[in-house]
Amino acid sequence: MRPGHWGVRLQTLSAREPSEIDRSFATMTTERAGAVIVLSDTVLLDHRTRIADHGVRRRLPTVFGLSEFADAGGLVAYGPSLAEGYRRAATYVDKILKGAKPADLPIAQPTTFELVINLKTAKALGLTIPQTVLQRAERIIQ
Repeated sequence: MRPGHWGVRLQTLSAREPSEIDRSFATMTTERAGAVIVLSDTVLLDHRTRIADHGVRRRLPTVFGLSEFADAGGLVAYGPSLAEGYRRAATYVDKILKGAKPADLPIAQPTTFELVINLKTAKALGLTIPQTVLQRAERIIQ
């Protein structure tokens, strides 16, 4: 694969089931990956601790789209708040149960995004997070 404009080579790996997580990390090690961006889905969310552990064990900085991954040991997470999404879904269920037609309800987009940084993981990886980045974080895990 050819490096992109900034000299970064992207490689896409998929893990549609838990057994593929280990295989994907083995490939990353073989390919000498410098970092990992994990897109969130229910399979990966269920195995977030396993994924975070792989990142630390293989000395790969990991970036995620949900704060739950940083809570499980991932380095950084930036994305919409799952808790806010669940609260919003509950209000929609309430409106529907009270007679609203689902088609009449507006489409909702996330409005709350969180930057969570896990300093414990940064230390384990030998990384220093710049103060300017730490100041922007909604939450820092010590």
